[in-house]
Amino acid sequence: MNLSLSEEQVLVVQMVRSFTEKEVKSVASTMDHACEYPEALVQKLGEMGLMGAFIPMEEGGSGMDLVTYVLVMEEISKAWASLGVIMTVNNSLVCDPIYRFGDGEQKERYLKPLAQGKQLGCYALTEPGAGSDPGAMSTRAIEDGDAYVLNGTKRFITNGSHADVAIVYAVTDPALGKKGISAFIVETATPGFIVEKVEEKLGLHGSDTAELVFQDCRVPKTNLLGELNKGFKIALATLDGGRIGIAAQSLGIAQACLADSIEYAKAREQFGKPIAQFQAIQWMLADMKTELDAARLLTLRAASLRQAGEAASVAASKAKLYASEMCNRAAYKAIQIFGGYGYMKEFPVERYYRDARVTTLYEGTSEIQRMVIARDLLK
Repeated sequence: MNLSLSEEQVLVVQMVRSFTEKEVKSVASTMDHACEYPEALVQKLGEMGLMGAFIPMEEGGSGMDLVTYVLVMEEISKAWASLGVIMTVNNSLVCDPIYRFGDGEQKERYLKPLAQGKQLGCYALTEPGAGSDPGAMSTRAIEDGDAYVLNGTKRFITNGSHADVAIVYAVTDPALGKKGISAFIVETATPGFIVEKVEEKLGLHGSDTAELVFQDCRVPKTNLLGELNKGFKIALATLDGGRIGIAAQSLGIAQACLADSIEYAKAREQFGKPIAQFQAIQWMLADMKTELDAARLLTLRAASLRQAGEAASVAASKAKLYASEMCNRAAYKAIQIFGGYGYMKEFPVERYYRDARVTTLYEGTSEIQRMVIARDLLK
């Protein structure tokens, strides 16, 4: 197996790293503490072709392979995880399903501006009573002439208050259970599309998480994504890519934890010498690096399988499970290495710790990932 990066991949990583060093790291902490949405940086990502990174060029994207996308996501998230999650939602959860399941008109009207960064997308699957069990959703879409009328509530929607386009799931045939769910492309300017509130969160303060309410929201039949009552399959296929994206985000946060910890351990002196010379610190650093490398290999493998068109659901779950939990362990160790200073907002590791926590929750909890993996083992 060849694990070396191509010349093109190296150049892309260098380009993104230069961008984050010059334009993201210097403002991340200030903007995050102010809960400020990074509109200018999101626009810059679009200009760099990163909001539709793996969408083919003829569809408005950059045509990257998924391995390169993972590398890019890691670099962005290393600088600021909030910016990373904005980017991955637009790529993995919005552009990808429209590319995979949309028709020509939908791709022209929605995919191209989304992939070019001219518009922003969100993904509305989760509901107050349907989180890990999306088949329990209650949002309804009732056929009415040339449209479907949506009524219901969606919760924890990343990009929800800033998006121009939403992928919304709703029940179209209650008698069929989860087999009666359909997916729709909904313009957020549509009457009846309401941003009810923006949540206050533990971490990811630069990214918005909204509750959306649909009140007699009329969506043209032409905006049905894929086939009628096939939305649940679309959701599962889409979440595979989303989980790879969150695994990549976890890699970025963990890499930031490790880099900052090494720098601090070399500079901080106790008992007359740098704490990097103490075995207790060295072992924490060694564990962080080893687990980070293992998580990166799992993530790149999942990305490679999906890129090749092979079954990647289990691989994506393994990557997401291990990378997210590794990320939380790395953030814990980073705070421990920094000691009391790590608990202060003056140092970025405080932000890494808060941002890391959600990675085991969204795009499927760790428990859901274990269910996916176990079912594959026991089938």
